[in-house]
Amino acid sequence: MNNTSLEILFEDNHLIIVNKKSGEIVQGDKTGDPTLAENVKKYIKKKYNKKGDVFLGIIHRLDRPTSGIIVYAKTSKALSRMNELFRNNKIKKKYWAIIENKPPQEEGKLENYLIKNQKQNKSYVVEKSKGKLAILFYKLIKKLKNYYLVEINLQTGRHHQIRTQLSKIKCCIKGDVKYGAKRSNKDMSINLHARSMQFTHPVKKIELTVTAKTPNSDKIWKAI
Repeated sequence: MNNTSLEILFEDNHLIIVNKKSGEIVQGDKTGDPTLAENVKKYIKKKYNKKGDVFLGIIHRLDRPTSGIIVYAKTSKALSRMNELFRNNKIKKKYWAIIENKPPQEEGKLENYLIKNQKQNKSYVVEKSKGKLAILFYKLIKKLKNYYLVEINLQTGRHHQIRTQLSKIKCCIKGDVKYGAKRSNKDMSINLHARSMQFTHPVKKIELTVTAKTPNSDKIWKAI
């Protein structure tokens, strides 16, 4: 992975926002594969000719096979303030998903209780007393040849939330065999994309809206 592969959507002294490709990992895991965070650090080090270690705060994550917006903090002040925005649900997040079946309604709200199985790295819908509340709103945007494009407004940030909740209504995300899709994508991606994010800048206090282009590596995104 080289620095030229970074697609930077926004950058200032406090934040750097990038469009993550499917397959990239936000931070280190047991695979030991190079991370997006390491790549961003290299970019900052080179661009600003920084000596020594570069500070980069990880605020949130996206699953490895998912693409789209990732926000990193360049200062500890921005990190703590962004963490607070995420914690207090002050970030508006929209996702696009290409799903195998038409949803029951053109738009709707999904409300479930989820539990994460650490060993399987998978979440399940369970009864209220056993799980954490997960809420999202979805809207059907377009009918594709064999699939459907939906926009998702995420209200809570649970592990594999969108994947689990869509699977529960028999609307598996294309390529997501872990959650019931018919087949995997050739590049092992899933067609879930963190499309846009809106929030108040943690330091400048201005409204920020960032949108990420869909991956150009997959023909089906080009049909949109």
